[in-house]
Amino acid sequence: MRKLFIFSFLCFAIIGCRNGKQTTTTAQSQPTVTTIAFGSCSDEKRPQPLWDDIINQKPDVWIWLGDNIYGDSESMDTLKAKYDKQKSNPVYSQLRKATKVIGVWDDHDYGVNDGGKEYPKRKESQQLMLDFMDVPAGSPLRTQEGGYSSHVYGSNGKKVKVILLDGRYFRDPLKKNGKDNVADPSGDILGETQWKWLENELTGSNADIHIIGCGVQFLAEEHVYEKWGNFPTARKQFLDLLGKTKPKGAMLISGDRHIAELAKVRVPGLDYDLYDITSSGLTHVSKAHEEPNKYRVGNMVAELNYGLIAIDWNSKPLKATVKINGDNQVTYLTQGIVF
Repeated sequence: MRKLFIFSFLCFAIIGCRNGKQTTTTAQSQPTVTTIAFGSCSDEKRPQPLWDDIINQKPDVWIWLGDNIYGDSESMDTLKAKYDKQKSNPVYSQLRKATKVIGVWDDHDYGVNDGGKEYPKRKESQQLMLDFMDVPAGSPLRTQEGGYSSHVYGSNGKKVKVILLDGRYFRDPLKKNGKDNVADPSGDILGETQWKWLENELTGSNADIHIIGCGVQFLAEEHVYEKWGNFPTARKQFLDLLGKTKPKGAMLISGDRHIAELAKVRVPGLDYDLYDITSSGLTHVSKAHEEPNKYRVGNMVAELNYGLIAIDWNSKPLKATVKINGDNQVTYLTQGIVF
């Protein structure tokens, strides 16, 4: 009987880990996650005063949401040198030792401002991004086209799935009116393969919380900068997919904008409000200004910031508290989310 038990356990572990992705790591080996921190827009040349604040929050996971460096080059030597500089920051190094680091890129670390699938060095740049995230050499993410990934933490009843979408590698070029971006209903963001992958990750998922991240904002429609709203057909397809697959406890996180804000919509098929929590930037932000966002909840923040999600696993119904925090432990926004 003991031999049979050991054999059965080994078979389960092998099946669970056979493709090397975190999404299939057995739940028994994953610790419960209660605190997740995230942010974007970190210029490796500028002062980085927020890392000690983030460390003090003792997050279980840190999520990069893009512009993790300001590379802006087709030279991989240039991108690597900037990644190395960011990675060698002594306080960020402390965070790397204390917590799990995952993430995805946006445009400046991808290699070109506002870039999409037309960027000629996207394959080479992807490998440098994976190096920066300490993705093992043998990971399937190394041979996959595009930087999207999925990560599962915790066991049944306290399971978190983080889905990180690549809004660059497959994205069609932006449609412009002068310097402003305008809507292109015929354009796509994720590409056919990533769309199929995303639907598979959501369909029948037994996670209790789903955190879906992308470099650019999901919900905002009115401003002229980069956003999913530049591709309204893709944005609708994304929201329709959430309504169709009905993931439990879904929330969206994004970066890019050099401001922080929360936005909220109601999606047919979901029985809870869907929030997009934008956190940007870690080293520099826009000047204080006004801009429209009919979905905004609370104020727009134009101070250095990072996002924080705290999950209350004991609450019924399940509840999470989202904060936008800044330097010296200041809190700019707080929002409770009930699922």
